[in-house]
Amino acid sequence: MSKRILATDGIDKSARAALEAKGYEVVEQFYEVDQLKEEVKNYDVLVVRSATKVREPIIDAAVAGGRLKLIIRGGVGVDNIDVKYAEDHGITVRNTPRASSDAVAELALAHMFSAARFVSIAGHTMREGKWEKKAYKGIELGGKTVGIIGYGRIGQALGRRCQALGMKVLAYDIFHVEGVENDMMKYVEMDELLANSDFISLHTPAIDGKPLINEETIAKMKDGVIFVNTSRGNNVDEAALLAGLESGKIRGAGLDVFAEEPAKNVALYSHPHVSCTPHIGASTNEAQKRIGAEIVDIIG
Repeated sequence: MSKRILATDGIDKSARAALEAKGYEVVEQFYEVDQLKEEVKNYDVLVVRSATKVREPIIDAAVAGGRLKLIIRGGVGVDNIDVKYAEDHGITVRNTPRASSDAVAELALAHMFSAARFVSIAGHTMREGKWEKKAYKGIELGGKTVGIIGYGRIGQALGRRCQALGMKVLAYDIFHVEGVENDMMKYVEMDELLANSDFISLHTPAIDGKPLINEETIAKMKDGVIFVNTSRGNNVDEAALLAGLESGKIRGAGLDVFAEEPAKNVALYSHPHVSCTPHIGASTNEAQKRIGAEIVDIIG
């Protein structure tokens, strides 16, 4: 009997073809929780992205079925999977950390440009028949300082791009990677980053408990900062962020992720100084091919 793979959030067609060539049966189908609990018993491998949540009830059903041995998150964060619980019950959990770094970094940079130059709202008002040229006087990225919170693969990819634009990079991370500091980039403590950055981009994993960006940390930021989040929505106190936008403390924001998805915070995502996208950080043709290739390598 061939091994069966369930890809609940889709899989790149090249990866599917490669797996089928190896003799695997690949099924692409999204299931709601109750149905997934039944379906997961019939598969050896479960491949998910961010939409599918693999919590304890799903894992319990898989264990009861006795077949599932591997869960793969096509992407970086695994916060939508109860990893320890799965591994404690004999199911391996893997992700594809390298594949989407460039795509997410480029989107973060795009949001920086968009918020700095009012690209989103200016385009929106033009589609309403308006010509508000004098309303959208922006700022340039060159010569500014960007603070990158979380300097892993994605943070470093963004840092390289920002340096190429002539930006100074301040990075905060609990781990310091050797060889990345130079005249344009240095590691600093969080308070120094907050106080001295014209732009701040968040690239940390999902954080339990109090959001990292909250009323207290926003108060420590430079007046008129532009804030970008392409990490996880629950890393940000959305009420505090909105208050910062309303007061002008935060000049603009670029958001690809939200505390609740699909996003329900209309006041935030419709704010004229917010550039927003519906969690598309890894949604490029190139990234999906790379994610697919990593999935094929993991499955073997």
